[in-house]
Order: sequence, then C-alpha cells, then structure tokens
Amino acid sequence: MTDGPTIPEQSRAEHIIELGHLSVRSGRADDVHTIALAGEMDLANAPGVERELLRTEAMNAARIVVDLSQLTFMDSTGIRLLITAHARSRADGDRLVLIRPPARVLRVLTIAGVDGLLPFAD
Repeated sequence: MTDGPTIPEQSRAEHIIELGHLSVRSGRADDVHTIALAGEMDLANAPGVERELLRTEAMNAARIVVDLSQLTFMDSTGIRLLITAHARSRADGDRLVLIRPPARVLRVLTIAGVDGLLPFAD
C-alpha cells in the first residue's frame, strides 16, 4: 500500500536530443509534456523537432508545451513547423501551448505576421 498516487514511469521520462546547433529536451510530468528548444532552429534540424512533436502528439498528454524561451534563431522552416503544429493541435483538442521566445526570435514571428496567430501562454 502506498501513501499517494503512483505515477507511471513513462510520466516522468525525459530525454535530450542534440540536433547540431539545437538541443531538444522532451519530457512529461503528469498530463503535461514539455518540449524545450535551445539554440538555433533552422532547415537542418527542423525535421528532428517535427519528429519529436509528432511523437508527442501521438501520446495522451492533455497539454503539449513547446518552450521557445531559449531559442537564439529561427528561420522560415521553424515558422512553418509552429504553424503546422498549431493546425494539428486545433484539430486535436487545442493541446499545444507555446512559451514565447526571446525578443530577437519573436521579431521574426512578428515580421512573418504569425505572432498573433500562435497559441502563446501569457
């Protein structure tokens, strides 16, 4: 007999993926799965980020948080990735939430005209 609820081991799993100039930390705590990106997201590593997002979306997490707060650069490939992830989320219960990137990267989203369309947590 235990004193509290038991959290399945998979609920606490975390792994780190190194994709060149980008580090992806992915892990789950209870019903929230967080994917934290640090470094530069571009054409070379966006497919790896996309794979991790798709893998996470296939799970039963109630909320998927993509933390962009440690990004130092994002090109149009990263913008497309966020837009398509948001579209998939809208079709799947609006589970996606984004943590705002630094001002330099947010400016890229603003210039592209998508900063107001993406589901940022405020």
